[in-house]
Amino acid sequence: MHNHHLQPPPTTNSTGGATGSNNSSICRITFSTPFILLITTIFSLLLILSLSFSPSSTSLPPHPNPSLFPNFHNYLNSPSNPNDQSTLPSTPPTPPSIAYLISGSTKDSSRILRLLFAVYHPRNQYLLHLDRKATQKERDDLAVAVQSVPVFKAAQNVNVIGKADFRYSIGSSALSATLHGASILLRLSNSWDWFINLSAADYPLVTQDDLLHILSYLPKDLNFVNHSSYIGWRESKKLKPIVVDPGLYLAEESEVYYATQKRELPDAYRLFTGSSSAILSRKFTKFCILGSDNLPRTLLMYLSNSPSSESVYFPTILCNSREFNRTTINHNMQYASFNSRSQARRLNSSDFNDLVMSRAAFASPFKAGDPVLDKIDHELLHHNRDEPVPGGWCLGDTETNKCTVWGDAEIIRPGFGAKRLEKYFLELFSNGSYLSDQCQYEKSSASR
Repeated sequence: MHNHHLQPPPTTNSTGGATGSNNSSICRITFSTPFILLITTIFSLLLILSLSFSPSSTSLPPHPNPSLFPNFHNYLNSPSNPNDQSTLPSTPPTPPSIAYLISGSTKDSSRILRLLFAVYHPRNQYLLHLDRKATQKERDDLAVAVQSVPVFKAAQNVNVIGKADFRYSIGSSALSATLHGASILLRLSNSWDWFINLSAADYPLVTQDDLLHILSYLPKDLNFVNHSSYIGWRESKKLKPIVVDPGLYLAEESEVYYATQKRELPDAYRLFTGSSSAILSRKFTKFCILGSDNLPRTLLMYLSNSPSSESVYFPTILCNSREFNRTTINHNMQYASFNSRSQARRLNSSDFNDLVMSRAAFASPFKAGDPVLDKIDHELLHHNRDEPVPGGWCLGDTETNKCTVWGDAEIIRPGFGAKRLEKYFLELFSNGSYLSDQCQYEKSSASR
C-alpha cells in the first residue's frame, strides 16, 4: 500500500448562483406588471453574473501520484480531440475522462460518499456539493472523509465545494448551481471530455472501466440528453408561469414566489424539455459557460424566472444550435420509471432485472440505503460500498485489498457492463435510428 504526503485536494469556495431545498413552501402573491418586468430583469442579470465570476481560490491541484499517472505531463496537457470522427483504431484508444458534479442536501453525506466510491476512477474529476440546507459541519465532515481516502489524495481528483449554494426544486437556482459546478470543473482540469451531473439519489449500473471503454470509441462531441419538443401540459404549468427564486439572491432559506401573471412562449427559438441529468461534451459545456453565442445568455434570461429551468436549458440550447444539434443523442443513459403523473418513482429490488435489461449506465431515483443498492454493488459493480469499484488500475492480489495497490490509470478492464452498453450503441448507430429521434420538432406540441 502506498503512503503519501501530498497536500489534500483544495476545498473549492463557490461565489456563484445560490441553490436550495426540495421541499420549499410555495406562496402565491400578486405583482404588478412593471414590478414583474423589473424582477425578471434583475434576477436574470444576477443569474448571469453569478455564473460569470469564478472563485479566486480555485487552482489546479498538485501533481497526482506517479504510480497512477506515469505519463502525467502528456495526460494533463494533451486533451482528446473533441472533433475526432475517425474510424475505430486497431489498438484500444486512450480512455477519456469524465467530470462528475455530485449534489446533495442535508443528511446526504453518506449517500454522496457511497455514490463517489461507485463511480470513482483516477482518470476522472469529481466535485461534491452539499447545498445550503446542509450544515457547514456536514460539509466540513464530507471534506475530511474525502481527504482520508488514500487513493483520492494520490490522484488529487476529488474536491468539495466549501461555500455552498441553494438548490430549490422550483426555479432556476438548481440550473445556476449546475452551471457553476461545471465552470469550476473546467478550471480544475483541462483534460476531461464529458460532464455528468448526478444527485445523491442516482447510482451507476456499470463500472467506470465499462463506461470509459465504450466512450473511448465514440466521437467526443456527442451529447446524451433526453429531449422532446412536445410541451403539452408543461406550457401552462412549467413554462408560462413566472416565479421568483430566492436561492439566487438571499443568504437564508426562504419561499419561492409565484406571480399571478403569465408570459408568452418565446418565438426566437423553440423550447425543448427533457431531464435535468445529462452527459455533455466538454465543447458544449464550455459553449454554455463562456456564452460565446447569444443563445445561452438569452435562454438564461428567459429561464431565470421559470419553474422548470434545469430540464429545459440544455435540450433547448442543443436543439436550437446549428453547431450542436447534430451531436445530440436522445438518451441520457439513465434509467427511470414513471408513474401516471409523469413523476419518477423510487426504484427498489423488484426493478433489478429491468435495470440490467435497460442497458443504461445510471439509474434514479433510489431511496437512501435501499437493499437494491447492495444488490447492484454485489452483482454489477463487484465492490463493497465503502471501497472504489475495482478497475484496471487496481493491482492488489486479493479481493479485500485489490485497490490498495495502484497501477497505470490508462489500463482499462471492461466487463459485462461494457457488453450491455456496446449492444445498445451498435443498435443505435447501425441502423441510423438516432437520426430520426434527434431534435425533431413536433409542430402540434404547443400552441403559440
